Amino acid sequence: MLRAYVLIALWESRPGLGGYDVGDAVTFCFLTQAFIGPMQLFGGGLELPRRIRSGDIALDLVRPAPLQMWTLSEDLGRAAYLFLARGLPPTLAGALLFGIEPPAEAAAFLVCLVLAVVVSFGWRYLIALAACWVLDDRGLNVMSMVLTTFFSGMMLPLVIFPGWLGSLARSLPWAAMVQVPADVYLGRIGDRTGGLAGALAFQCLWAAVLLGLGAALTAAARRKVVIQGG
Repeated sequence: MLRAYVLIALWESRPGLGGYDVGDAVTFCFLTQAFIGPMQLFGGGLELPRRIRSGDIALDLVRPAPLQMWTLSEDLGRAAYLFLARGLPPTLAGALLFGIEPPAEAAAFLVCLVLAVVVSFGWRYLIALAACWVLDDRGLNVMSMVLTTFFSGMMLPLVIFPGWLGSLARSLPWAAMVQVPADVYLGRIGDRTGGLAGALAFQCLWAAVLLGLGAALTAAARRKVVIQGG
């Protein structure tokens, strides 16, 4: 609620900032709260680091099921549960208190939401699997949290970032986790992302890149992995 009032004050002093109106800004505020759980914006959500430290990863790497896809299926189940248990309550609260906007295209938003979870997983999988080669992954997790919260739009909408910083932020994978699905929800994708098709293509591109890097890192871990226990 405090964050919503801050955004209301900002948009009342700067009407139309970033192409949003006050209603869009308030809706964005509660959407980002709803995204925290499904997208795991503060990091974590995967069991891989614990299994690497215990040595159980050695068994995971020789199972017939691909480690990355198996982990993705678990993460999609977690995201679906948190969308209902952690995502809907703040959104409904915002609707009751501030009258937030309904989605411009509900079906497109749901597709965008699933792609956002996949992009989030792709990034978190890379950070988690890095524990195969570092003895302490806490530094990586802190770095991941800072990058994700700043460049995703979780702190402030990326549409108000100025100049080259805004262009850079909107081209990075973290934008696909929060800013893009929020813009699709609000119907504010416009020319900035090439319309709905451009927004979905942007998410698909980063999902493919991150999953590809994850597959390569998994193959490297299968060839040589240093475990800390077991």
